[in-house]
Amino acid sequence: MTAVPAAPRPDILSARALAADLDAADFRSDPLRRLWGDEADDALARGMREPILRALGDGDGALATLGRLLVLGMPQPLAAVAVALPRLGIDGLETLGIATAGDGSVVPHALIRPQSFVDADGVGEWWIASDLDEVALGTALPPDHVLGVGGASRTLAELVVPASVGRALDLGTGCGIQALLVSRHAGTVIATDISERALAYAELNAQLNGVANVEFRLGSMFEPVAGEAFDLIVSNPPFVITPRAQGVPEYEYRDGGLVGDALVEQFLRSAPELLAPGGVAQLLGNWESRDGVAGLDRLRAWVRDDLDAWVIEREELSPLAYAELWIRDGGTLPRDEGFSALLSAWLDDFAARGVSAIGFGYVLVRRGGADAPEGRRLRRFEHLSQPLANTGRALRAGLGAHDLLASALPPRLVVAPDVTEARHLMPGDDDPTVIELRQGGGFGRVVSADTALAAFTGACDGELTVAQIVAALADLFDVPLADLWADLEPRIRSLVLDGFLLPAE
Repeated sequence: MTAVPAAPRPDILSARALAADLDAADFRSDPLRRLWGDEADDALARGMREPILRALGDGDGALATLGRLLVLGMPQPLAAVAVALPRLGIDGLETLGIATAGDGSVVPHALIRPQSFVDADGVGEWWIASDLDEVALGTALPPDHVLGVGGASRTLAELVVPASVGRALDLGTGCGIQALLVSRHAGTVIATDISERALAYAELNAQLNGVANVEFRLGSMFEPVAGEAFDLIVSNPPFVITPRAQGVPEYEYRDGGLVGDALVEQFLRSAPELLAPGGVAQLLGNWESRDGVAGLDRLRAWVRDDLDAWVIEREELSPLAYAELWIRDGGTLPRDEGFSALLSAWLDDFAARGVSAIGFGYVLVRRGGADAPEGRRLRRFEHLSQPLANTGRALRAGLGAHDLLASALPPRLVVAPDVTEARHLMPGDDDPTVIELRQGGGFGRVVSADTALAAFTGACDGELTVAQIVAALADLFDVPLADLWADLEPRIRSLVLDGFLLPAE
């Protein structure tokens, strides 16, 4: 059993020296992947470090030494570490609290891993420090564990609507990855967390990566920023639904300490008060289906009527599947002692509240973003299970299309470049039985179309106006223009809103 190390101690001079050493050693994703190979690198993501160790063998170069010490969290010879970190030195490691020296070796207290990213400004990479993982600790995670960049962090990073803002808030910053990413297009970022340990890591990561426009504050939910206003709020909050029962561990990085999905409800009821006009709040979350009421319907009731809201449910799990997922996440497996007791606690908790399913997805709310009349607010609550691409840009495009449609349908339209048409015919038939418009990017939507809608879409090349195309189709199909327009107009608006049709420039 390995003792849990103390939190790091951010120090700007030592962090700069460490960054210079990491840069000199080419301590980045691609060089490390080349050093030990793609298969070993992928195995690490599944919790196996042995393939990397076999690939490294007895290699004692700076990159190999730092890979073992900081990526795998393994003690390394003192002399080798001193050579790999000439500017920082062993004393500097101890100053930062990320390692200690003794008996001829350096023992790591934290992981530091390179994390690549792509945003509107291009490709980049951060060095991200976090707590030692289960493999390095040799035990289940402690309750105050600070997670590095996981799947949820990457998902939220892809979701954030790309736009330059003045003030941004990262609520529940954890290791600080979202604050760093948002800092690239924000004047000032306030990063908050209820965990002092998490804030220490977040501040260290800002120092490591030379980010100076992030301020760190300790506190729960919106308490540290009460009365302030933000153009953007992002949050990967501790939304996991954990039973409040004796013997069930609560992890600060994932458990918000509230019953059921109350944390997500609290966020949605409170965040609008801190949004500047036009401001956007985005978060990941879980929500429960209870007593016959679907989770999306419960969530809908938490959003004020004067806000734009776009909620995408990505998956829905049964109570059993959800409980097993998060018990495993904490490091307890079905074969381990205590698994059955934890599973019973989870299932009892869901049963007591009448929970039949738990949804996971993305939430976006916007305050006064469109000068639309009442009834024209964006209200989308949908389930999308297909693969998504460039989600942040797709959300931005959807918001822009909604704002455009709030005034009038654009006079001329063009088909988006990623849209294709598929026609399905029975053998021997000339006419299709099914016509589908397919979106190649964004939300990957598929829309069923009849002959009229398909013909309209095919004619949208920006030359003819919408009115001219519909009039021509009315003559072609020999139907009253008013009837055809009444049928097509709402469906054309939907195609614009979903990005199948774009305003002609």
